Amino acid sequence: MFESLSDRLQAVFQKLGGKGKLTEEDVREAMKQVRIALLEADVNLKVVREFVNRVTEQAIGEEVTRSLTPAQQVIKIVHHELIDLLGQANVPLNEARPGPTVLMLIGLQGSGKTTTAAKLALWLRKKGKRPLLVAADIYRPAAITQLEALGRQLGIPVHAEGTHVAPPEIARHALRRARDEGITHVLIDTAGRLQIDEPLMVELEQITAITEPAERLLVVDAMIGQEAVRVAEEFNRRVGLTGVIFTKIDGDARGGAALSVRAVTGVPIKFLGSGEKVEASTIEPFHPDRLASRILGMGDVLSLIERAEAIYDEEQARKMQKKIVKGSFDFEDFLTSMQQMRKLGPLQQILGMIPGFDKIARNEELVSEKDLKKIEAIIFSMTRQERRNPDLIKGRRKERIARGSGTQVQEVTQLVNQFRQMQRMMKRMAGGKGGIDPRELMRRMR
Repeated sequence: MFESLSDRLQAVFQKLGGKGKLTEEDVREAMKQVRIALLEADVNLKVVREFVNRVTEQAIGEEVTRSLTPAQQVIKIVHHELIDLLGQANVPLNEARPGPTVLMLIGLQGSGKTTTAAKLALWLRKKGKRPLLVAADIYRPAAITQLEALGRQLGIPVHAEGTHVAPPEIARHALRRARDEGITHVLIDTAGRLQIDEPLMVELEQITAITEPAERLLVVDAMIGQEAVRVAEEFNRRVGLTGVIFTKIDGDARGGAALSVRAVTGVPIKFLGSGEKVEASTIEPFHPDRLASRILGMGDVLSLIERAEAIYDEEQARKMQKKIVKGSFDFEDFLTSMQQMRKLGPLQQILGMIPGFDKIARNEELVSEKDLKKIEAIIFSMTRQERRNPDLIKGRRKERIARGSGTQVQEVTQLVNQFRQMQRMMKRMAGGKGGIDPRELMRRMR
């Protein structure tokens, strides 16, 4: 999401950066390009007009035009206004006092409510909470089955009563169960429709009256574009939304909905979801400043650190460090490290969070998930003895590994050779024996 918008904005600012001083005409021409970029990203017309007017008014001020770095000043203004457009600060989930806290997930059919409910429950459990999932979509039996399967997979309890009990009653019973069992958070997966209709709204209003949810979260597919704004306005009018969760942000969405919903409805975005897998890395709290930085190609190191901390094993890291120093880091350790890294999310997504790496992340010739899978397949085709002692991998062993991994012998040879080089470099760097020139390191990695 936002790739096209990000590229267009960066091109505008790069052009501005080539000018020593900015005239009012320069600024207005740049803002014209920004306006086109936002409209092409499917941002609401009114939102675009107000955004561009605010930026232009500030950018043609005396402070910018007389600045030593006027282009940077303009970027700073755009960054600030993007943050303001997206909501200024992260808005955490509301908590009920006393509990349990009820979170009602609502939205159109196909928006990803059921999967999002499971992701959010997992996120809450990692925060030390005790969530309960509630299957209140009785009109789509597959939704109940899916939620129960996800609950078993994650070890999170699911309250389901089949398809013959009315959703408001299911919610009432679930709330009673939560109080009896010391549950802290109740997540209600409500029914969706292909379009907003009266029976759906009445049902949501009934569930709201019974459970008094602390959060009424609209789950929106980022791919539907400006339709998301209309959907949000209607749900907000009828049930009073407290937050929005955008799903499928890793898809081909242009991003306009995320930039429009909060500005048009006033409802804060609370989470962003990506991918179909229910993992810690596939849902993250929404931080306006971080998304604004991503859009402008500045990366998002804080989110990357938070993801790493969620999977970081301190004891395992200490053991790994000792192996590196001793020079005993082997293919098994390498495989473990790779698997830990992949838990952070898709490789392109991880690199996109690092400042200056956003364009590299999108170059599939340089960064490919297929390459990582190929490396994994080769290592999995080795015996434990071979993983621990790569020097054994010669002749027929290479042929066997190549056949087992569906690769060529040359590819196995290349991986083994590169791994030996990496072992030597890691030992030198960890041992402090004069270190290694970073340029030499990059040459060897190529």
